Amino acid sequence: MNVCDSGKILHLFADQDYQLTSDSRSADLIVINTCSVREKPELKLFSALGRYIPLKRRRPELVIAVGGCVAQQWGDKLLERCPGLDVVFGTHQLDSLPQLVAAARLSRKPVSSTDFLARPGGLEVMARPTPAAVSAMVTIMQGCDNFCSYCIVPYVRGREYSRSSDAIIEEVRKLAEAGIKEVMLLGQNVNSYGLKASGEISFAELLGRIQEINGIERIRFTTSHPKDMSDELISAFAALSKLCPYLHLPLQAGSDAVLKRMGRGYTAASYLEKVEKLRRIVPEIALTTDIIVGFPGESEADFLQTLTMLKKVGYDQIYSFKYSVRPGTRAADYDDIVADEEKRDRLARCQALQDEISQAILLAQVGKIAEVLVTGPSKRGASEWSGRTPESRIVNFSAPTKIVVGDLCRVKVIEAYKHSLKGEVVADAGS
Repeated sequence: MNVCDSGKILHLFADQDYQLTSDSRSADLIVINTCSVREKPELKLFSALGRYIPLKRRRPELVIAVGGCVAQQWGDKLLERCPGLDVVFGTHQLDSLPQLVAAARLSRKPVSSTDFLARPGGLEVMARPTPAAVSAMVTIMQGCDNFCSYCIVPYVRGREYSRSSDAIIEEVRKLAEAGIKEVMLLGQNVNSYGLKASGEISFAELLGRIQEINGIERIRFTTSHPKDMSDELISAFAALSKLCPYLHLPLQAGSDAVLKRMGRGYTAASYLEKVEKLRRIVPEIALTTDIIVGFPGESEADFLQTLTMLKKVGYDQIYSFKYSVRPGTRAADYDDIVADEEKRDRLARCQALQDEISQAILLAQVGKIAEVLVTGPSKRGASEWSGRTPESRIVNFSAPTKIVVGDLCRVKVIEAYKHSLKGEVVADAGS
């Protein structure tokens, strides 16, 4: 989602004749877009400011801005901690950034704007896709009402707010006209899209309307909350041909005791029930998830239940992390802390098991033919191309005929690597 917000920032400043540069020493404006879901990105911010603020000694006209979740969390205190920082803008002020930068440049004084608004600013700003891109991200909602005990998101992104479906459809149409073939719909909890907006359509209905847009070949979305995964949405995977058979469904933990303490609103059994429904409708669906190890109070037995869930579900991929205390959340007050050494050990065991599962899934693709959306030249060499299957698996492949970015190619998988597949274009699916 931060990638999408960064694309919106690029769009805003491109309209003011700014040009992107990879050389911070020549930049007139440096914008750092932050995340505070875990502690590490927050630490990286201060490291980056330690590199960039000294540049102002040589170029006083340089403006440095920090936005996103850390900016929302720290507010004016960020200006106090980092003398030389010019602009702090919150998660609801993205669309105001050009004005804030102009004010700081004119007054030569730092400015800060982090108030929550009734309607988050920036939702209607279109993220500018990179040149020759075939995929684009579209924000459909912002904020979260779940308040999981470990999560900072509701405090830094605000409460749930859904864009109008008409505005979303219009943005996707414009992207299709610009050559975009695949859209990724974004929200902190897309499953609850429209539920707070009187007269608005459901998320499944929104997917159905996007299905009708000419030029769009694939539809994806993230992130889904398991407790809000409706039967209507599950059925959409079978009903909508453009909806990719891929779903990121955060589990977080396999223990009911830990899930309850996290405030997740579901049990391991109810999660598995939804997975089973999905696989009855779309047997080939690829699932990914988030896992937190070492949550306060997590016992070895609790952790082993998480490993059991990995085996039962058979995820293509997991995003796994040691629990990180986020100030202001309920879990920050829990005192039954898991030792860091134990967290490291559990994370290593979790990732080792998932590596085995992921490798088995990739090996099972060998010999199959997949439809691959070409995203660009392969990093493996100039003679190969790269793309993704509908299940979001990366395939590097050779092609005897001329192809271009955005093509849909039928590719036979001939080899499996640790994180990707190797294939070759075939002329006939039966070959």
